[in-house]
Amino acid sequence: MRLNSIIFWAVITLLFIAAALFIKSLNWDELAWYVVSPATQTGRTNLLFLLGGLEYTLKMSITAITISIILGLLIALPGLSPSPGVRALNRVYVELVRAVPILVLIFWVYYGLPILHDGININVFWAGVIALALSDSAFEAEIFRAGIQSIERGQIEAADSIGLGYFGRLRYVVLPQALRRILPPLGNQLVYMLKMSSLVSVIGMQELTRRANELVVSTYRPLEIYSVLVLEYLVLIFIVSMGVRWLERRLQSNEAA
Repeated sequence: MRLNSIIFWAVITLLFIAAALFIKSLNWDELAWYVVSPATQTGRTNLLFLLGGLEYTLKMSITAITISIILGLLIALPGLSPSPGVRALNRVYVELVRAVPILVLIFWVYYGLPILHDGININVFWAGVIALALSDSAFEAEIFRAGIQSIERGQIEAADSIGLGYFGRLRYVVLPQALRRILPPLGNQLVYMLKMSSLVSVIGMQELTRRANELVVSTYRPLEIYSVLVLEYLVLIFIVSMGVRWLERRLQSNEAA
């Protein structure tokens, strides 16, 4: 045990030394942090421009996750049917949608749907929402299916014994318990949605990544701009993760009470 401890700390020390040497070798003099520094007028202007994309990122992600949750629940229900044919519909949808990359789906919705019908005129916001919601709905369906199937059979039999129908059983017995169990994976999907929303920048959506790309083109300072973009996503996802964890604790305390 002592030998393992010595080896562990030796490896950690070597990693710190290697990291220090790497940082020392960087060309810090060539960096131009003034382009994103709040102490300069140029930096403040650029930061405000970057932060302006936060509204579109949040609106698009929240709208898409809301639609995908509703759609995912509707898709999950056939997967719980005793009929093999009905369950097959669920499997076909889930497997087909999960097989398509989100970027490809974004292009298909934005450029393909208007070709299918002349009356379809879709803007970049709704193209992103539809593509993200469709892609995520397949994952949401699997989450809901697993959560509903995890409910004990006795709970369902008790609901039947008091005369609750199919939808009443879902609403009052199954879904309230299932939601508490699937909240962590639902929170993961929201984080995933926030990150995947950056792909909508390829069709011109003015969210965080698109604005960072535009600043890079105008300032020619990719390291500084993208460093701020990384920090924005880190803070945003940290806040969302903390919110999900708070909601988990709140639901658990309510269940215990």
